[in-house]
Amino acid sequence: MARASSLKPRYMFAALCLLFALLAAPHRVYSEDGFAACQTDAMIVFDASGSMGATDCSLKVPRIARVKDSMARVLPEVAPVRRLGLIVYGEGAYNDCTSIKLYLRPTRHAAGPILDIVERIGPRGRTPLTESVRLAAETLDYTKRSAVVVLLTDGEETCGGDPCRTAAELEAAGQDLTVHVVGYRSEEGSYFKARCMAEETGGKYYSVSTEDELIDALRKTLGCPFLTQREPGRPKSLAEIGKVSHLRPD
Repeated sequence: MARASSLKPRYMFAALCLLFALLAAPHRVYSEDGFAACQTDAMIVFDASGSMGATDCSLKVPRIARVKDSMARVLPEVAPVRRLGLIVYGEGAYNDCTSIKLYLRPTRHAAGPILDIVERIGPRGRTPLTESVRLAAETLDYTKRSAVVVLLTDGEETCGGDPCRTAAELEAAGQDLTVHVVGYRSEEGSYFKARCMAEETGGKYYSVSTEDELIDALRKTLGCPFLTQREPGRPKSLAEIGKVSHLRPD
């Protein structure tokens, strides 16, 4: 009996070790395989130029309304695990190339604030997208840390900027800068010169022509592997968010 009693603590200790190992496994999967990709702050560069007020083909809904709806689908998925910020260009007068506004620096749980801002935005002016991306990179302190910029545009640069040269300059000076470009236009497969900003920085370029494609592109550029690889249309559960949001540093 004494021998059995002395062995019992060993078995209990071994069982506890196994239990802790099993509990730790999901944490490692998230932190190593998925969550690490969400440690980088991201800035959204939002197009509010006049062309965003146009409607596509037979649709009577302006492009900007479809973009807002798409962001409302995606941002609540991403914001619990990634800090997001917002820059808007094109809100000024038609000939105003200085209309670039930093609305929000990277902030935790930013879905609500960003969606409130874009809901009030109306399409008006020109397209200084090059300088807007530069400002986004600078806001992220891109020369000292990793940075992600997601440019959402329905047109080309109209204020004299050179997106390809600027992207090359940012890439050369950056610590680890990635610019993703989502080109939204009704013509399927449209080519945007600004795609070179993605090519120069190792980012992705998506040419989208429907709201579903836009949602998918935003998920892939703003989201994280464990968010974007889930089944399309399946809402992210609160339990799933809880597993990763506690890992996010303040």
